[in-house]
Amino acid sequence: MIQFSFFLLLLFSHLFIFSQTNIHLPIDTAIVKSFSGVFNSKRVNYKAITGMQPVFDNTGKPIASLHYTYYQSTDHKDMANRPLLISFNGGPGSASVWMHIAYTGPVLLQIDDEGFPIQPYGIKENPFSVLDVTDILYVNPVNTGFSRMIPMDGEGVKKEQFFGINADIKYLASWIQTFVSRNNRWLSPKYLIGESYGGTRVSGLAHQLQSNHWMYLNGVVLVSPADYKYFESDAPISEALHLPYFTASAWYHKKLNSNLQKMTLDEVLIKSERYTLNHYMNAITRIGSLTASERQLFADSISFYSGIERQDILQGNLIITKNHFWKSLLRNDKGFTLGRLDSRYLGLDKQELGTAPDYNVELTHWLHAFTPAINHYMRDILGFKTELQYNMFGEVSPWDRTNNNTREQLRQAMAQNPFLHVLFQVGYYDGGTTYFNAKYTSWQMDPSGKLSERIRFHAYESGHMMYLRKEDLKASNQHIRTFIETTRSPKGSAKY
Repeated sequence: MIQFSFFLLLLFSHLFIFSQTNIHLPIDTAIVKSFSGVFNSKRVNYKAITGMQPVFDNTGKPIASLHYTYYQSTDHKDMANRPLLISFNGGPGSASVWMHIAYTGPVLLQIDDEGFPIQPYGIKENPFSVLDVTDILYVNPVNTGFSRMIPMDGEGVKKEQFFGINADIKYLASWIQTFVSRNNRWLSPKYLIGESYGGTRVSGLAHQLQSNHWMYLNGVVLVSPADYKYFESDAPISEALHLPYFTASAWYHKKLNSNLQKMTLDEVLIKSERYTLNHYMNAITRIGSLTASERQLFADSISFYSGIERQDILQGNLIITKNHFWKSLLRNDKGFTLGRLDSRYLGLDKQELGTAPDYNVELTHWLHAFTPAINHYMRDILGFKTELQYNMFGEVSPWDRTNNNTREQLRQAMAQNPFLHVLFQVGYYDGGTTYFNAKYTSWQMDPSGKLSERIRFHAYESGHMMYLRKEDLKASNQHIRTFIETTRSPKGSAKY
């Protein structure tokens, strides 16, 4: 278990008072505690610093304060050789709680080996944490975690300076520069990791930090990344690329044809991916020109790879919506629905009929386990005492998605920085940001193929947060560890 004692240090305790509630917003604080843990079989002594650091406008006035937790090894004095991993979750509007206490951090919430909640709630040491090879910073963007705008009620605040793809990237890059300067990390090998929408965020941040703050990274890790270019594309691409995910989930629930069920998941997905690219995408592209017999043939094949009835596919003009899949795959098998972000999770609706599940079953399970754990950890173990609510999800609407070019920005950052590498990590049973979507993103990000040696791709037999499954928690952390160890000290000069 975690060993801790030592001291608590409060720095810069300036407070902003929100008059309507008398809740204090700590604007610039830091609470420090010392711990020791065993990660990857190595003893690491470290300090955990949790606090608030302001976001400044162009005049130096604080316009928001971001809550962060920073883990720094006290065994390493040479910061030039100690990497720094900066972690974001997604949403947009999600706190950085998920990867913090379930993936890369030094503590792990108590769940079973497949990721389901158990009681009593709490945390334990994470033996697979990458803290043995890198320091880690978890950042909560505005209105997530304890982070807030100034003033907190938003009165007079220009929300557009925070709530949008490009605005989010701009202010977070500036915040990171301040943090790196304050903590003397300019010489450190630096990495970004982002999950879901966080993948969009860190793709843009890699370019923004490089082009506007002259901060060059060694790596970017994209965990189940959201690619809005893909989401907003025409049906022949966006809808067709769902099929391999349908195949994986139907295979897991044993709803495929017996010839496919007896294959391994990898074998089944190779066939499904080939059919998707060579036939299914073509069929949707020319859907209006297909004869009745051609439609029947395509519907048979799509049913073969999805487990959905042929008649449903015909009535949907060869397209299976994800809501229909989650609602109907197990309709005649005890009437369960499937989870959106992890289709291993099962739900119960009021009625078996319908076009979509009543609720996101996987998210209710996750909130069940994470919410008490993060509140206990922040308040009682790290000592961050506040009356603020810890926002698992905060209000960030309307979110401006215009002028999104983050995929190209990451490509450009890699092209301009020969030391920059990218790692994709995805779950086969993720229906929100599917694994095949991530493959497509990696292909489109590198159309020339000249960056391929600097792009790694790993998939796991779980969902959006693949690290909730113990087997994948170990494997995925090891993949990050290897990624950092092989890119932290590049040989030779940064040139082609």
